[in-house]
Amino acid sequence: MTLSDSALPGAGPLAAFRSSDFRLFQLGKLLATLALQMQGVAVGWQVYQLTGSALDLGYVGLAQFAPALLMSVVSGHVADHFERRRILAFCHGLHCVCALLLYLSTRSASPSLPHIYALLILVGLARAFQGPAASALLPSLVPTAHFPNAVAWSSSSWQVAVIGGPALGGILYGIGDAKLVYGVTMSLQALTVLFYSSIKARVTPPRAHETSRELTAGLRFIWHRPIILGAISLDLFAVLFGGAVALLPIFARDILQTGPQGLGLLRSAPAVGALLTGVVLAYRPLRGRAGLAMFAGVLLYGLATIVFGLSRSFTLSLLALMLTGAADMVSVFVRQSLVQLRTPDAMRGRVAAVNHVFVGASNELGEFESGLAASVLGATSAVVLGGLATCAVVVVWALLFPSLRKVDRLDVESA
Repeated sequence: MTLSDSALPGAGPLAAFRSSDFRLFQLGKLLATLALQMQGVAVGWQVYQLTGSALDLGYVGLAQFAPALLMSVVSGHVADHFERRRILAFCHGLHCVCALLLYLSTRSASPSLPHIYALLILVGLARAFQGPAASALLPSLVPTAHFPNAVAWSSSSWQVAVIGGPALGGILYGIGDAKLVYGVTMSLQALTVLFYSSIKARVTPPRAHETSRELTAGLRFIWHRPIILGAISLDLFAVLFGGAVALLPIFARDILQTGPQGLGLLRSAPAVGALLTGVVLAYRPLRGRAGLAMFAGVLLYGLATIVFGLSRSFTLSLLALMLTGAADMVSVFVRQSLVQLRTPDAMRGRVAAVNHVFVGASNELGEFESGLAASVLGATSAVVLGGLATCAVVVVWALLFPSLRKVDRLDVESA
């Protein structure tokens, strides 16, 4: 089946939603992402209020990335040997506990920064196991022919939560304080556990003789497939250098002169652009030249990041961030389709674990890199130089991975 073949049975822009398990999966993912985004706004504003330090904001990302890096081999192995639905329910139960502990910590007159970082490490630990399990489970919830459609809607629902979460988190923080945000986060995570536990599919991957016992099989699998390696690493280095999320509290308070509500809007803006792009991709999927589309998306991401760094207008900053989200969505759509459809089910957990580390490095480690750079160069210079570095990465990767540049269709199931 091609991505544009609407004549086949079950095809169409809403094909993936015919699966009840996919609907439950999407509801759980929507609520969980909403909760984590709200929590991220509260933590970022709280830490910056406590310290006023860009570097301390960077440590927020590092605390969440370190567990993903350290547990990547184990988490992929677990996702390929145990029922993925139960792994997800357990991880979000841990998220619920972390939100409760953040709530209790914030009740103190002077919240402890080390305590907040310790809880963020637990959040990162839950995400280390949650990411590979969710990525590996998704292809099992819909027919193969509907998977690109499922990727588009899954990414779009994630973006809905990334839009609503920061905005809602900023509003709740402004109405009450961090305690209110953490209390709502805890409730949403509890509902997520309920939805994931209700999925009927019991997917425990088959255990092959060699690859299932090899903890590093996922890394070797990716290394020997230039298309997958190129797609994952391009996203890694582009967002690692070009990400500005960690510095948004600085831009919101010190540069654009807005409060926590403004911070929430800034954090939501990339997801608005990504959501609109995701819906377009669901209705009008890429019919060819997918590799070139990915490179073009990353280049546009870098250029929009530069515009955001130079902007002193709140409106222009929102538009630039929306453009970064739209561009990133194209890259995410191509990468997820390539990685999932070109990986055997028995390997998906370990490959997803490696992918999760790369994505986590681009996001959380990117936040640390941004905080470190801003502490030395200033927030504006750090963002602008990061955008320029992203554009340079596009050029280098186009030369290093010609097979990725030449990818045409996404509905191919073998590399």
